[in-house]
Amino acid sequence: MISFDTPIYENPNKHYTQVKAIFDVQGNITPVSIIYDGDEYEIDRITDIRPAASLRSGGAGIRYTCYVDGKATYLFLEETKWFFELVQ
Repeated sequence: MISFDTPIYENPNKHYTQVKAIFDVQGNITPVSIIYDGDEYEIDRITDIRPAASLRSGGAGIRYTCYVDGKATYLFLEETKWFFELVQ
């Protein structure tokens, strides 16, 4: 039997996370909070939503520019998974 093992790619800038989101009748997805390391962080505001690639951590999807606890972060919806990276 042939086995294809996917290498584990660890990137310190890419943090996969759980997200609570609202789905409206037009199909728009609005994240409202991030759950990371057992703590829930409310998203204060979203300033931009666009398709984009993450040059720092790899991957692409819908990028939400968010503010969490007053700090800017990029939250990506990459197919069916969410990850975030801090804006430097």
